[in-house]
Amino acid sequence: MSIVRLVRHGAAAAAYSEHTDPGLSSDGRTQAAAVAEGLALLGSQLVVSSPMARARETAAPLAERWQREVLVEPAVSEIPSPGLSPAQRGPWLQALMAGTWSDASSEIRAWRDAIAATVLALDVDAVVFSHYVAINAAISVALDTDTPRCRHLDHCSVTVFDTTGGVLRLVEAGTEAETRIL
Repeated sequence: MSIVRLVRHGAAAAAYSEHTDPGLSSDGRTQAAAVAEGLALLGSQLVVSSPMARARETAAPLAERWQREVLVEPAVSEIPSPGLSPAQRGPWLQALMAGTWSDASSEIRAWRDAIAATVLALDVDAVVFSHYVAINAAISVALDTDTPRCRHLDHCSVTVFDTTGGVLRLVEAGTEAETRIL
């Protein structure tokens, strides 16, 4: 059994539809420091991050507190949008989030399944820094729903899963906010 906390990255310096890999804004750096302070109380755990800059920068303060290396894991990265420009990604993502996983391409469904499999494969307690859609994908697997948008996750919200018995269970959903994801 392990408890896995998926943390949405802090506020990015640019929107999904404006930049392919922005780092954190100054607000995002403040959010990252605050979530690290709260999570530090858990005691040292495995720290995993998406390879995207905003996730790695959000993970850094906690990894530093725990004096741990960050394991970069591509499977918990942002939803793939191959061949789309940043400007095209916004409308594409809005349509995806308004639909169902069943309506999505096989590549996107495989991405969703890989996120759940990666979380389930963690055999120790861990904190994973990831993204809005990726965390919603894990929630949808845990709740066995075809809905891509399960929660309006705030920046640096913490969503808790239990992996006992090889089953992904949602223990606590992250805080919600009206957030701009595009």
